[in-house]
Amino acid sequence: MGDLAVGARSGHEGPEERPERPDEAAAPAAEEHAGTGSDSPAQGAQESGGQGGDPKKQRSFWKELPLLIGIALVLALLIKTFLVQAFSIPSDSMQNTLQQGDRVLVDKLTPWFGSKPSRGEVVVFHDPDNWLAGEPTSTPNALQTALSWIGLMPSAEEKDLIKRVIGVAGDTIECKNTGPLLVNGKPLNEPYVYPGNTPCSVDDQGGQFKVTVPPGKIWVMGDHRQNSLDSRYHQQDKYRGFVPVGNVVGRAIVIAWPPTRWDTLPIPDTFDQGLNTVAPSALGLIGAVPLVMWRRRRLTARLTEGNPRVSGSGTAG
Repeated sequence: MGDLAVGARSGHEGPEERPERPDEAAAPAAEEHAGTGSDSPAQGAQESGGQGGDPKKQRSFWKELPLLIGIALVLALLIKTFLVQAFSIPSDSMQNTLQQGDRVLVDKLTPWFGSKPSRGEVVVFHDPDNWLAGEPTSTPNALQTALSWIGLMPSAEEKDLIKRVIGVAGDTIECKNTGPLLVNGKPLNEPYVYPGNTPCSVDDQGGQFKVTVPPGKIWVMGDHRQNSLDSRYHQQDKYRGFVPVGNVVGRAIVIAWPPTRWDTLPIPDTFDQGLNTVAPSALGLIGAVPLVMWRRRRLTARLTEGNPRVSGSGTAG
């Protein structure tokens, strides 16, 4: 302030000479680095913010919540359709592997890649030919219908069943007396069968049978053998008790609820004992080998008889 007052009284017309402050010396450099888009910070803020110069306000959480819910529902629907789906166990036919009220997660992805059901898998499938006739059905309310549509609850209208695959295309399955169950002539050791049950039932409705699974079909049975209306008891329907592979929704892979029942559902070691039958093509190949060898010997003998210069060892004389 003192320097400025003295300069005014002296009448000095030239530019005022005073010490240059560090912040003033740095100002031109700062303006040079700021670019030519704006002449001042206020102008730059106005250009970046639009006509009004006010920055955009962040959208409220409550305004974004419907969008988040919509995305979650779409993802849940896609997961239900292509990946996994939850199903409820309504009966005791799969005890003790599954209990009534269990919730299982079913793998729906692998069938999309052409995977076929294998022996020992626990599978969910659509009712082939009115297997659930006479079974009680519940009427879901609006909330249950909505939750089942997105896969958070099982649908009461799809008429699905859950059983264990015992035989696939080409297998011959046989029950004699109380068991054991035979697959391709080999007895099964079935530790998953409900305690106190016999592998086969002695009754006239289907407990005694011998069937061969046709192409594109599977044969299923419940683990609670004396409390399961499975393939054995539907041999008079249009599929003769077999389940079309196209009806299979997927394989049950885990018990997800209740938490105290959480467990995986692997294929039992029972089905790793070499139950496969010899393929017809392999049988044909085995049968053709002696015929080819016999024909080769006949041809060699004829050549030897017709050309005395050719010996049996194949060397020239």
